[in-house]
Amino acid sequence: MKQFQEYADTVIEELQQVFGCMTGESLETFLKAIKNSKRVFLLGVGREGLSTRAFTMRLMHLGKQAHWIWDDTTPGIQQDDLLICTSGSGEIGHEIYICQQAKQRGARLALITAMDTGTIQKLSDLMVIIPAEAFHAKKNTVPTQQLMGNLFEQSVFIFFDIISMMLKDQMKITDFEMEHRHRNIE
Repeated sequence: MKQFQEYADTVIEELQQVFGCMTGESLETFLKAIKNSKRVFLLGVGREGLSTRAFTMRLMHLGKQAHWIWDDTTPGIQQDDLLICTSGSGEIGHEIYICQQAKQRGARLALITAMDTGTIQKLSDLMVIIPAEAFHAKKNTVPTQQLMGNLFEQSVFIFFDIISMMLKDQMKITDFEMEHRHRNIE
């Protein structure tokens, strides 16, 4: 039976492989799209969705109008809004539908995915490939010994934390400003 540290070493090694494969051009385009958008809407499902929802909170802390697509208080998407969708495969039915609806209303679509081809990929204005094996997405990705889509889901969470740090620096946001925007009625 494997010990805890062996599993931990495997996970960390796989994550290092994923981030070691990522390139800068699509990241800069992604950062620019967020900075230039007045309103940002975010979409994801399952554990990918949990990672994406956490990024929605960070965007709000950074001063962006950020909306988690599944919240009852989310306004209608409009021309020039940005929809960020995470989908390892790009083939989740209700995500496809929401992306189609957003595009019909003039929103731009940024996809965070493991695959360079798929239905949502064809709809996207920009894509960031996180080359981690994902559930139903295994082509040209870092293979994993972890469960189902764990590697992609973990990578998405860490990716969004890194993007948050980059945005904070590029937008010249202070820790105080971010903390001031944090919910203060806990």
